[in-house]
Amino acid sequence: MIRRSLRLAAGTVSLAAGGWVLRAMHGAPAALGAGPASIRAVSEQSPNYRDGVFVNLDPASMFNLSHEEMRLIAWELIGNRGGSRPAAPIPLASPNIYRGDASRLAVSWFGHSTALVEIDGYRVLTDPVWSDRCSPSDIVGPQRLHPPPVHLEALPAVDAVVISHDHYDHLDLDTVIALARTQRAPFFVPLGVGAHLRAWGIPLQRIVELDWNQGAQVGELTVVCMPARHFSGRFFSRDTTLWASWAFIGPSHRAYFGGDTGYTKSFAQIGADHGPFDLTLMPIGAYNTGWPDIHMNPEEAVRAHLDVTDSGSGLLVPVHWGTFRLAPHPWAEPVERLLEAADSDHVQVAVPLPGQRLDPTGPVRFNPWWRL
Repeated sequence: MIRRSLRLAAGTVSLAAGGWVLRAMHGAPAALGAGPASIRAVSEQSPNYRDGVFVNLDPASMFNLSHEEMRLIAWELIGNRGGSRPAAPIPLASPNIYRGDASRLAVSWFGHSTALVEIDGYRVLTDPVWSDRCSPSDIVGPQRLHPPPVHLEALPAVDAVVISHDHYDHLDLDTVIALARTQRAPFFVPLGVGAHLRAWGIPLQRIVELDWNQGAQVGELTVVCMPARHFSGRFFSRDTTLWASWAFIGPSHRAYFGGDTGYTKSFAQIGADHGPFDLTLMPIGAYNTGWPDIHMNPEEAVRAHLDVTDSGSGLLVPVHWGTFRLAPHPWAEPVERLLEAADSDHVQVAVPLPGQRLDPTGPVRFNPWWRL
């Protein structure tokens, strides 16, 4: 009787666990994107593609962690040790989406790496993620710490959607499909990432797939795919698609989107070739000593800004922080460290609320809203 009860209990647990796994993987097959063959057909055309993978211009190790360090990081993320969650609800701004004066430059930050850059009359949407989780699963994976500050359907017409790489916190299946339905803009992606979009039914004529140092036009706006120091992959395979930063060059202004990157000597070359930039969107979060080559820390973000601008001119707006917990550092630490480093190097920084629109040419009011 006891054995039968134990077997019954074990069977119930197995069924429950199996059901949980099925629920956790709901939506995952589609979210994984294209298969290796369709990706390879485009990727292998690049001089940056060697032995079946893309390679960084600066060598980069992915992770350098002991098992104990990995355990501690996982425990901190799960248990919120070190204050990696905000202490109170994150305030949101009511977006004031810019619709006029083609001579102006502005940016609205919607959280993480999602921003709307307005430059010389054109609107560029970067790494759009509106889903609740950055994960192939609907129920597991990093969850948003604040809701999107604007409904996707409420966005004005954009002229370009730019994707830095294929990680889930930058390339989101549901958001891409929604944008394909609600917008007419082309998707600018690094080599190989177009295969994911094609697998999701995005029309071929709306996909502009570029290698590093290649550019394309949207009217008078030039969109240039630039190097970054990172990696890629949506499942077990890595680096079969390219990762990138982006330059937006208009008749009167220039903006730079760092995407997701470690510090690289490429920044100086990008600044020399396409700068100086009036606005930079630099990633500052999810850093750790265990992966120093693939995510910049705040001090390196300031250094990168100096590299791509004229002696630190222009405005630095931090991205890749505040929305998803991807590393165990305290939630507000990236911004506090950024401000200290920027002050030492006389770099102008603006930290918008999620949803807030900034005009780099106007006065930047200090509002420490993250000190919850």
